[in-house]
Amino acid sequence: MNGRGMAAGKQAAERPSRQINVVIRSQEPQNSVEAAAAALPAKELPQHALYQEIRKELDQLVGLDNIKDLVFEIYAFLQIAHMRADAGLLSDAHVYHMIFKGNPGTGKTTVARIVAKMMQRLGVLSKGHLIEAERADLVGEYIGHTAQKTRDLVKKAMGGILFVDEAYSLARGGEKDFGKEAIDTLVKAMEDQKNQFILILAGYSGEMDFFMHTNPGLPSRFPIQMEFPDYTVDQLIQICELMAKDRDYILLPQSILKLKQHLMAAKQESLHAFSNARYVRNVIERSIRHQAVRLLNQYASGQPGKLELMTLRPEDLKVSSD
Repeated sequence: MNGRGMAAGKQAAERPSRQINVVIRSQEPQNSVEAAAAALPAKELPQHALYQEIRKELDQLVGLDNIKDLVFEIYAFLQIAHMRADAGLLSDAHVYHMIFKGNPGTGKTTVARIVAKMMQRLGVLSKGHLIEAERADLVGEYIGHTAQKTRDLVKKAMGGILFVDEAYSLARGGEKDFGKEAIDTLVKAMEDQKNQFILILAGYSGEMDFFMHTNPGLPSRFPIQMEFPDYTVDQLIQICELMAKDRDYILLPQSILKLKQHLMAAKQESLHAFSNARYVRNVIERSIRHQAVRLLNQYASGQPGKLELMTLRPEDLKVSSD
């Protein structure tokens, strides 16, 4: 799991997200089996192998229940759209540009990669790759430079997803700032290259809400909005243990207790600036370095055993309270 990718917990109250809602109706079921299937919630319908694969990836992430539900809605919508087309029914092309809102380290980039793969497998995207960008990749230094840089990035993203993190920074510089030129160029690309790429704009919830109102053409172009809530302390502990396990380390119960107390204080102090999974990743990596120093000093003329090499003790967790 990477620094940008883990998630869930309780989110501060924000404006409700707009989501794709899929309603499957069967007006005249041919038999009782079809009638029973029509009455089942979407999650209880038989799932295709592709969705099982996607869900397996999502389930490796801690929490994110609302995101997992929305990914299923998108998958279900696309499947039904194919069925409608096969039945000769109208199945207009849908807009899949998205807004990802949440604090750092809540899994936004990881989910974007999974969505890109799903869209490619379902035929929405021809390549399914992810191009990550931020303000510096879009905004130039002189008139006309920004538009060209932005068009070049869109070109690289063709057939895949262009993921712009901290997108609200494009609207922060005032009227003469070139960030607005980047926004205008992105909006034009969304019109000119319809359905050839997906644009995902990501950032803090409050800032993204403000950003969406800086250009009257933005809100209607992003029908899918995902809220990535902060992790709870218990979820952060779970993520920490998984990160340690992935590196062949284990945390003693006393180490977990110390970490839990520290995370409770850190979340309270940081409020909106807390970086969630990214924060615990840094804690784990710092603890591994401290453990290495401890072992090297403790076994100056010998070799620690396998269990000792794996164990992160409370003294290895150098936190601010020490």
